[in-house]
Amino acid sequence: MIDERGENLGVMATDAAIALAKERGFDLVEVASQVQPVVCKIVNYGKYHYQQEKRERKQKRRSRLKEMKFTIKIGEHDFQTKMKRVREFLSRGDTVRISVFFRGREIVHASRGRDLLARVAEQVSDIARVEEQPKAKGKVLQMLLVPTQQR
Repeated sequence: MIDERGENLGVMATDAAIALAKERGFDLVEVASQVQPVVCKIVNYGKYHYQQEKRERKQKRRSRLKEMKFTIKIGEHDFQTKMKRVREFLSRGDTVRISVFFRGREIVHASRGRDLLARVAEQVSDIARVEEQPKAKGKVLQMLLVPTQQR
């Protein structure tokens, strides 16, 4: 049994714990049902529930997938601008899919696309790792990057 200030009150009967929580104007919430004895806490349930939902929303937001599109004719400045965005996404904890699109007969230069993806992977190697190696899907070459450390 843990009170509203976080102090351990020791093991007590369920009825006594509920009565104590009501007396203090709070609710009794079971926080760890897997352990013996079960751990309960005296809290304001509305606030507790809100904090739980907030924590879950934050975790869901972390696992977003972003995509950055390149072509094999990309200029150096455009490449650097896109790399800045990729680094920003990775530092926020997002997964990034890098896609190289081939237009028309550019597909015969698939090796240039692989070189571009290798360059991207090398530039972000300090903050990310390659989850999926480059794969050809029609006229698109794709690779997946994931951050090495999660925030």
